[in-house]
Amino acid sequence: MSDALNYLVQARPETMGHYFKFLKETGKHLDPKTRNLISVITKVHAQTERGFRQYLNRALREGCTPMEVLDALLMAFPALGLAKIIWATDIILAMNLPGFDPAALRGEPPTWRDVMASADVPEGEVLRTTCEGRGLFIYRDAQGYRVYDSHCPHQNTDIPELALQGTALTCPKHEWQFDVKSGDCIKKGDTPLKRIESRVTDGRLMACW
Repeated sequence: MSDALNYLVQARPETMGHYFKFLKETGKHLDPKTRNLISVITKVHAQTERGFRQYLNRALREGCTPMEVLDALLMAFPALGLAKIIWATDIILAMNLPGFDPAALRGEPPTWRDVMASADVPEGEVLRTTCEGRGLFIYRDAQGYRVYDSHCPHQNTDIPELALQGTALTCPKHEWQFDVKSGDCIKKGDTPLKRIESRVTDGRLMACW
């Protein structure tokens, strides 16, 4: 929620309460995927980047596939026009979401990528690294390795290493906090970090996307 909207909620709670109730009522007969796809289209129409990022992530969490998102945008072409669809596509590409990779959309299997030497991750500690342009947080314990995407699931903010304190990771944008041992969101939000499949092969930590 924007600072301005937060202000209006505090300044005019009786009015804004009716507004949010209206929005909730209008979508109650829609399944979550459809409701969020409509929200994605409205954010593209208004060219509200922060809202688009937020509702795109929400649609994906509710089970929408990248192809369904693209189909929804293209089906809305008469209302949106090509310029706004290109605007949205530029944001999707900047978000570096693996499901939108052309190879993934064609149904090709994900690729195993060499992240680092497995011995370079001390047990009980968290490291942040980059592999082929993608930020990763890595945690190791006696049970093995856990690899997470460095982007916050809220609005896709790329969380820096400075946001890490022990095994607690706090997104600097809206202060969602995560336990890197499990990936769970432990403060403010309700969505865990995206975990990436990993394995150790010949002393190398590999990740798949």
